[in-house]
Amino acid sequence: MDLMICPACQSDLAYHDGSLWNCPACGHEWADGDTAAAPEEDTAVRDSNGNALSDGDAVTVIKDLKVKGSSSVVKSGTKVKNIRLVDATDGHNIACKIDGIGAMNLKSEFVKKA
Repeated sequence: MDLMICPACQSDLAYHDGSLWNCPACGHEWADGDTAAAPEEDTAVRDSNGNALSDGDAVTVIKDLKVKGSSSVVKSGTKVKNIRLVDATDGHNIACKIDGIGAMNLKSEFVKKA
């Protein structure tokens, strides 16, 4: 049997299972004649309800959040206007300015679109 390379992750561990090829490395499945690459991953930043966020949106904090390095707390229900989306490796993908607190970064999982 011919060696099949996974179109999604380029792994050579793919195996044939019935009419589909399966890749154990990334979980991608494709048909025999399918040479198209895997669908691109959705990179949109989403709030706690799954709504896509964009620059300039207003969000509401859904949980009391302690401010690191301070005794301040961002209370649940606080509305944050004019957010900016940033690429962050630590999960803090929203940059914003909160009245009474100042500039800070938030995780999108703790906000909902207003």
